[in-house]
Amino acid sequence: MRPIRFSPSSLKEGRWYEYLVRFALGGAATVFTGLISSRYGATIGGLFLALPAIFCASATLIEKHEIRRKREAGLDGRRRGEEAAALDAAGAALGALGMLAFAIVFSLVVERSIPGAFIGASLAWLVVSVAAWCMRRKMRWVWRRRSGDKISGPAGSRGRCLGGARSRL
Repeated sequence: MRPIRFSPSSLKEGRWYEYLVRFALGGAATVFTGLISSRYGATIGGLFLALPAIFCASATLIEKHEIRRKREAGLDGRRRGEEAAALDAAGAALGALGMLAFAIVFSLVVERSIPGAFIGASLAWLVVSVAAWCMRRKMRWVWRRRSGDKISGPAGSRGRCLGGARSRL
């Protein structure tokens, strides 16, 4: 499994209008959430804060960038673009589970200790998000093994999570 790293070169791939679209959609989602909060209260409005505000824009842009990269290499790239967007969608869904854990822990602890609520909720987010990702990897690996797909090279370690340690989920 590759370690997570920051690559500023990815920022150069985007066009200025793509960043504008992301900004506009994120702002529109925030305004929408504010309108819901003012109409139905903070409890209902807070549910919409877990909405991945720029997910739609980022998924389409990821697909578009992957297709463009493959076409520059002389390949079609549509399948690769779809797979990259699907991976982004899976990450957004698993991140939403982590945010749900954050909200639950925070609401249970905040009346006793605000710093404790932030620390506990942040840890809950981290644990749930990582556990969900590891479980997804394990389930995908098991499904591939059962369907008879060849698993070799980097794909052969799909059942592993967190730096090569076998997932026990």
